Amino acid sequence: MPLRPLMFGEIMDGAFQTIRRNPKAMLGAGLLAQALGAVLAGVVPLFAPASDASAEAWLANLSTSEMTGLFAGVAGGFILFGLVSVFISVVMQGAMVVPVARSILNRPTGFRQMWLLARGRAWTLVRLAGIGVAAVLLAMALIVVATALLANAMGTGSLVIVLPLFLAFIAAMIWVSVKLTVAPAVIVVEDVGALDGIRRSWAVTRGSWWRVLGIVLVVSLLVGIIGQIVLIPVTLLSGLLTTVTGPQDPASQAATLQVVVGVATAVVSAAVGAVAFAFQTSVMALLYLDLRMRNDGLDIALLRLLESRTDDGGIPGRGVPVYSSGRNTPGPHQPWPYQQGPHQTGPYGNSAGWPPPPGPPTMPG
Repeated sequence: MPLRPLMFGEIMDGAFQTIRRNPKAMLGAGLLAQALGAVLAGVVPLFAPASDASAEAWLANLSTSEMTGLFAGVAGGFILFGLVSVFISVVMQGAMVVPVARSILNRPTGFRQMWLLARGRAWTLVRLAGIGVAAVLLAMALIVVATALLANAMGTGSLVIVLPLFLAFIAAMIWVSVKLTVAPAVIVVEDVGALDGIRRSWAVTRGSWWRVLGIVLVVSLLVGIIGQIVLIPVTLLSGLLTTVTGPQDPASQAATLQVVVGVATAVVSAAVGAVAFAFQTSVMALLYLDLRMRNDGLDIALLRLLESRTDDGGIPGRGVPVYSSGRNTPGPHQPWPYQQGPHQTGPYGNSAGWPPPPGPPTMPG
């Protein structure tokens, strides 16, 4: 990949190249991220009734309290599954930034090396996910309370206020999620805390919100369409097996066939999901590196590392000073490249840095 601000096509190509050159790290982490969903999808058919008729009979025999407990358990299970999925997704997204950053300098990364470099930031990524989940739940609780109060005070007339309020909440969620898209990458590469990662992600995406949103939407649509196309043969095959095998001995084969089809679908879905997750994560990581190149001159530091032809086994970009404002001007606490401390070096290796600090020209003599 070129060491300069990246175009959309270069980001897409770089994501594919990263997966191709680091298959163990990228696809292995993607499979771990999809493992929970695959296990649940394969286990649920074991406890489901064999047919719709038996399901209706089973539900009809339940009392009101048992029905309430059943629905509460199902809802709690879905909520727990969603929370665990969010935490796993954020941690994996942060870990998978490592091979993407190293691939820019043509440095291969194995699965074990990826985890060794990222494991120190795992709990920080968990805290980031916890902050995000807590913020979403708090916002949803406030919306529910506001809706209930308005409905109690205004009746059906509250829809005039509730509907725009709900749409504004959705728009705000989209806006904030785009601003925080690169927060996991920030935490791993820049070695900062959860709150600092949120602030840095907020700053580095300033002025690029629409670009980040467009790339995320295009990649999500592309992955979704390709995933559905790949799953079509599995769906057709499961229907064919049910039609051909089921009528021969429906009493003894229905449950077994349902489990086999469920497990096969879960395995294929997990494989497709792993590739899709690896690709989306690579795109997010490359977006972060692209924003750093545009805002912080990261490409100059990476060029210096590339010219050294040495691999220290670390994460490229870690330790490179950043602008605290996220713009192309130095922040109050990040003087590089305009000023250098006694232990800092500029992008060209000189202790004075380049360009020199702004000020009045000195006269000779």
